[in-house]
Formats: sequence, C-alpha cells, structure tokens
Amino acid sequence: MRTILAALLCAAALGAAGEHSGRRAPGFALPDSKMQICDLADYRGKIVLLEFMQTNCPHCAMFTEVLERIQKKYGDKVAILAVVNSGGDNQNTVGRFIAGNKLTYPVLFDAGQMAYSYLRSMKFDTPHVFLIDADGMIKNDWEYSVITRDIYEGHGLDSEIDSLLSQKTKK
Repeated sequence: MRTILAALLCAAALGAAGEHSGRRAPGFALPDSKMQICDLADYRGKIVLLEFMQTNCPHCAMFTEVLERIQKKYGDKVAILAVVNSGGDNQNTVGRFIAGNKLTYPVLFDAGQMAYSYLRSMKFDTPHVFLIDADGMIKNDWEYSVITRDIYEGHGLDSEIDSLLSQKTKK
C-alpha cells in the first residue's frame, strides 16, 4: 500500500512539472524595480527563464544563486526575468532583495494578470520557473518540490538549457 501511495505521489509531482508547456508564452510588458518596462518580445531569439517569486520566500532566495550562475555561464544566450506580485511585494522589499542577493537580472512587478496568464490560477506556490525557447514557446515549467530540487538547487536547469541550445544549432 505504501509503495502504491508513494508511486502516486511521485506521479502527481512529476505531472505538476511541465503542465504549462507546449504553448506560446503569453506576452507582457511590466515595469522593473527601476521603473523600466521589460517586454517579453524584446527577448525573442533568446532562451528566457521566467521566475515567479516572492522576496520573503527562502527557496526563492536560494534560487538566486543558481540563476546568477546561469547568467554568468550562458551570458546573452539566456535572459532571466523574475516577477513579483505587487500585492505581496513593493519597491522597498524588492530593492532589499536585489541588494541582499546581488541580483544582476531584472525583477518585474505584476498586479496578478500576467501570472494568471502563465499559471492559470490565482493561487500558486513560489518559486515557479518557466523555460521559454528562442521562438517564444514554453518548453517546461517547474514549481519547487522534492522532485524538482535539482532545478532549483543543482544543475538541472543547465541540462535543460543545453538541450535547447543544441536544438537551436541543429536548425
């Protein structure tokens, strides 16, 4: 019985990863912490990592190290955009988060509509990251869990990005 339950839980967790993939990434134009507008269309031709996060989320803070490492490793081949909900965070909390974690990528403010267009739910856990290919298609997405730990704490994203970059060179 325990084996069956464990298998069902693992299947449910794996099913949650990538449930939004295979569709065009919804467009958006949102202000960042410097009040500059970031438009997804400006990143066409690049792989985009789009993270939904909160400044008071410990997993989000840990994930910044992975994202900064990816930024250094892949340079301008990959764009990283973090998104906070303006109902839970503000200029001050985001400013402290950026400074405290030494972020080099933009943190955007959403009132909820953009997050809904991606997640198709008003409630979701953070962090949640989307992998968008150079053609603007969602290739995969992951919310933080035991099953997706390598994405958020290891080198799982590297493998996903390497796979997309190798597909791009084959075209």
